[in-house]
Amino acid sequence: MSEYTLYNMDCLEGLDKIGPHSIDLVVADPPYRLGKDYGNQSDKMNERDFLEWTELWVDGIIPRMKPNGALYIFATWRHSPEIFSMIKKKMIMKNEIIWDRRVPSMGGSTRNFSSVHDNIGYFVKSKDYFFDLDAVRIPYDEKTKKARSRSVFAGKKWLEVGYNPKDVWSISRLHRQHRERLDHPTQKPLELVERMVRASCPEGGTVLDPFCGSGTTIEACLKNGRHCIAFELNAEYCVLAKKRMGNTGGEVPGV
Repeated sequence: MSEYTLYNMDCLEGLDKIGPHSIDLVVADPPYRLGKDYGNQSDKMNERDFLEWTELWVDGIIPRMKPNGALYIFATWRHSPEIFSMIKKKMIMKNEIIWDRRVPSMGGSTRNFSSVHDNIGYFVKSKDYFFDLDAVRIPYDEKTKKARSRSVFAGKKWLEVGYNPKDVWSISRLHRQHRERLDHPTQKPLELVERMVRASCPEGGTVLDPFCGSGTTIEACLKNGRHCIAFELNAEYCVLAKKRMGNTGGEVPGV
């Protein structure tokens, strides 16, 4: 049975609770420095402090990862170049994934192009990293299968099981009326995080989420047979995440 532990504390203060080389996957959705209200000042740092803080927690997490572990980190175009360049000095970068949030074509700036995506850096600790492509393949529709019905394609595994997701992920953001939506300003869709968990953490493995928010990563782990260790600074979000899990399947020290 999959289990989780959610600590109501700063991840930098709690990393000593995690043993070295014990984490299969890190899914990190840190503050973006956009001035969002998370009940604290975490998203309101100046640029220099923000980048220094980012390197500090990344340096704290890497030693906890297994040699074949992976890291996904969410960012925006404003700081992804600096953040990704910094992590590339410490890990191997496999992809920059563009999350197309499917923002409707209305409103937006009149002085530049509207921003409708997030940047996700996908990094691995070594060349011998875990990646399960079959777990995240996207099935071909019947029209495509029919178009590939010539004998040269007969019996091809990729045609039957589906194709490799590209590095542009078109998954709708959670608008106010979305059935998944909870009271969190930057909640990520479950489908988005599930793809990371299935691809980059073996069944029964352990995922670390240093910025838990409303608990999307925990839910993705429990649904897919993985364990999760998470940290969240805001006690109200910890309660929200615990309620989301049905108050079962794990523990939330201090909440």
